[in-house]
Amino acid sequence: MDPAALDLEDVRLAVYSTFARHGRAPGLDDLADRFAASPEQIREALTSLAVARHLALDDAGDIVMAHPFSAVPLGFSVMGTATLWWGGCAWDSFAMAHLLTWEPSLVVATTCPACAAPHAWNLTRSEIPRGGQVAHFLVPASRMWDDVVVTCRNQRIFCDEACVEAWLDRTGHTRGYVMDLSTLWRLATGWYAGRLDRGYIRREPSQAASYLASAGLRGAFWGL
Repeated sequence: MDPAALDLEDVRLAVYSTFARHGRAPGLDDLADRFAASPEQIREALTSLAVARHLALDDAGDIVMAHPFSAVPLGFSVMGTATLWWGGCAWDSFAMAHLLTWEPSLVVATTCPACAAPHAWNLTRSEIPRGGQVAHFLVPASRMWDDVVVTCRNQRIFCDEACVEAWLDRTGHTRGYVMDLSTLWRLATGWYAGRLDRGYIRREPSQAASYLASAGLRGAFWGL
């Protein structure tokens, strides 16, 4: 296949549709067969998509994340009618209910990183989840793509502020940003809108800042 004929948007959509419908990332051979391309051409396409921050790859060049989907467990599971996904983080897990519009609701499950207490919510697109739990984001927005897996691994939901402080004391981390479930839900509501559609374009920094502010976020952590 002529490398110029391999459309990056086609590859992006293939990755996202596989995650969305089957709960997993497509393999290199799967994509090569689908596009009648060589593995090298697929690797080049995936690398270009990663540079554009549509994907995150591991050191071997395999797909680790295509936000809000994850190929590896990072603390959350998300269950639909017949599909199970790994949730990349609190933000991504809550966002799936809004992105996967064919699912009437999704069950998001996790455990508190401080005390291992189990938590689960039945998320819909119309009702803010109830509960006194809080989400703690460790890595500031300006550094989230330095190591996106570390960033997502540390966007977790805790029982309460006391559990956040206990975890920070135990790990030696500096406190990041804490929000309640209603703020997390608003943050997740439209962040990935259109990501499963052809022609999706990531937000410019000013658009992202406006969206974050509209969700009720504030301060230097978010660059606001």
